[in-house]
Amino acid sequence: MTPAVNVLNKAKYSYKLHEYQHNPGSASYGEEAADLLVQNPAQVFKTLLVAIEGNQKKLAVAVVPVSGLLNLKAMASALSVKKVVMAEPEAAERTTGYIVGGISPLGQKKALPTVIDESAVDYGAIFISAGKRGLEIEMSADDLVRLTSAKLAGIGRKDS
Repeated sequence: MTPAVNVLNKAKYSYKLHEYQHNPGSASYGEEAADLLVQNPAQVFKTLLVAIEGNQKKLAVAVVPVSGLLNLKAMASALSVKKVVMAEPEAAERTTGYIVGGISPLGQKKALPTVIDESAVDYGAIFISAGKRGLEIEMSADDLVRLTSAKLAGIGRKDS
């Protein structure tokens, strides 16, 4: 199992695993998961990493619906910093222990500040990466907030 699943098992939290055949040519890992699992893209969340003040060694985690984008200004505000930029893929992989497209907010190599878009609590369950491409966890948003010590904030914006 992945470190993300191990975290859930150790905490004895309720969840469901969903596996699908990942297409390496897929343009968007999150949208692919929503399509193949036949789920509302607003209920499937992607895990993004940002660099605080542009420092690629000082990262934070943003969890937003795959149906939209991350609002960097809102993320900076939620973290009480001046600005954030997207983390470089290599920095994200090195810091989390996961590969891009399979980064889970759970079971990362080290605990990072985490902000989850407030829309997550609108659903009985949300879908997040289980730590590898082609594997998703369905779980309660409240449980995810507890397990990651996350803050809820309006960090997502509609893809226009």
